[in-house]
Order: sequence, then C-alpha cells, then structure tokens
Amino acid sequence: MRLGITLGYWGRGPKPDHVALAQEAERLGYDSVWTAEAWGSDCFTPLTWIAAHTSTIKLGTAVAQMAARTPTATAMHALTLDHLSGGRMMLGLGLSGPQVVEGWYGRPFPKSPLTATREYVDVIRQVLRREGPVSLDGRFHSHPYAGEDGTGLGKPLKPITHPLRAELPVFLGAEGPKNIAQTTRIADGWLPLYWSPLRTDVYEASLTDLPEGFRIAPMARVQVCEDVAAGLLPVKAMLGFYIGGMGHASKNFHADLMARMGYEAEARHIQELFAQGRKEEAVLAVPDAFADEISLVGPRERIAERLELWRKGPVTDLLVMSPDLETLRVLAELNG
Repeated sequence: MRLGITLGYWGRGPKPDHVALAQEAERLGYDSVWTAEAWGSDCFTPLTWIAAHTSTIKLGTAVAQMAARTPTATAMHALTLDHLSGGRMMLGLGLSGPQVVEGWYGRPFPKSPLTATREYVDVIRQVLRREGPVSLDGRFHSHPYAGEDGTGLGKPLKPITHPLRAELPVFLGAEGPKNIAQTTRIADGWLPLYWSPLRTDVYEASLTDLPEGFRIAPMARVQVCEDVAAGLLPVKAMLGFYIGGMGHASKNFHADLMARMGYEAEARHIQELFAQGRKEEAVLAVPDAFADEISLVGPRERIAERLELWRKGPVTDLLVMSPDLETLRVLAELNG
C-alpha cells in the first residue's frame, strides 16, 4: 500500500508547515502529496509551490473543483504543472454539491451529475492526448460552444503546448454508488472521502471488475497519541462540518454517505444541530466509533494493529492527514 500525504486547503491563511511536511514525506518515501480547495485557497498554486521545493514526490489535487474551471482550463493547469514538475502531476477532480457550486461558484448544479462528470473527463483526456482539436457535442460541455447565446464562430482547437504525458492520471472524488461505478470506467483512480476497512461492503457493488492498475486512495487522519478520545476530536470536527455544514438538509452527499455506512440517525441529528447553529454540539454528536473506523489514531501499537485492516482490503494508496512529522515517520515505519 502506497502512502501519500494530503494537506487539504487553507483556513484563514497559508499553513507555514506544508512545505516541510511534503519534504519530510518525500524523504520518508511517501509516494504523493495532495492539495485541495473549497471556497478559499485554490489547489494548483500551493501544489506548484510544493513542486518547486521537492523533486520526486508525486503531486495530486484532491480535489480540484469542476465548477471552478472549464475542463480545458483544468487540463491547462494539469499539463503545465506536469511539465514544470517533470511528470509528477496527478489530477483529482470533484463535482462538490449544490450549495457550493451554486453558492460559491455561481454555476447551476448539473441535473445529471454523472453526465457532467463524464463529459468533463472526456474533454480533459482529449486535451492531454492532443490527437486532434477538442470536439464534443455535450449536454454540459460542448466544444466548440453550441449554445443559442453564442456567436457560432467557435473554432475547434487543440492545445498549443504538447502535454508531457498523454495518460496523465485522473482521479475522481465520488460518493454515490453510481458515481463510484462510473469512476472505475472513466478514471485511473478513486478518492473516497470516508473509507472504513470494517465496511468495505458499502462499496462492493460499485467496485466490481476493477481495471488493472486502478487506484483506490482514501483520505484518513493519522495521529500518534496516547489519548484516543482527544486524538479523535479533529476527526469529529471535520465530520461535523462536512455532514452538518457542507450541503443542504435536503441534499448533502456527505451525510448520505454516513447514512449508508450505518449511521443514518446520527447523520440527520448532526445536520439538525448544525442547522440550528449548535456547531459544538454537532461535533460532539459525531459517534466516536465512526470517527475511529475511518482514521488511525492512538498509540503506535494500536495504529499498527489497525493499519493491517487497511492493508488487507482493496485500498492501494492511503492519503494521510497528519498534524506532525513524527506521525509521518511512524506510519512510514509501520507500512514497511
């Protein structure tokens, strides 16, 4: 199982330790480093900065928001960074949800998310392969543009810059069963938001007939500490925010996933508390058991024992959210 480190997105400002964490991960033999975006910092600029301060570790976006850019713009970012880093780029994409897409990006959330995702990836593949001008008669992404409000003068184009790699890896962040199943058909890897090695059956139907080399790369907080309950608090804070705050009560993909994983009543209760402004209570309402099974927290011996569960399943890459260098070192030692 390969190890990666995921740095997420910034809060109020840049994190001063991100470059040091990426450099230490590279020294320890971690395979990849990943950045993210929501409605603040973008994912490509910090990744470029990290690329300039490292030399071998692969560089991934987990995830670049599809609504933030046209697929050709995203492909331009990816091919540019792939050249600058010497072929280390991995492109992770995500569709997000209606609250973020419409509230922050000012775009309509697609009525057919699977079709929108499929078209987006299709365009990116065309750009990277550069076999001819980009052409797609799409429902959401047409090239050239064919809408009634256009001029009709659009010209099919292929990128001026020759991409370094035609088959630059594309990953998708997907949560719904149909979306995950489609991911196995159109992408090189899948970025699960929550993964429990105790509940792999939740995804089993979507992961049949996996292509050779397909990568499953879940994110998990890892922290070496003596007090398990204290170590789980950041996990619960993240879950409380995602389940309660990142989505409407009527359409929240994160809460729906928690429900499919056996915690439906708890997920709805967290949503209710968060909607009432009782955010601290929402965090405390996250079951310790759920936070624990999707993370690796506790003394070294406990992490070693639980890591074996992750290694036995279909996971190919573990993307580590770690608060400190020592945890990175311990996990590298345990993973062999």
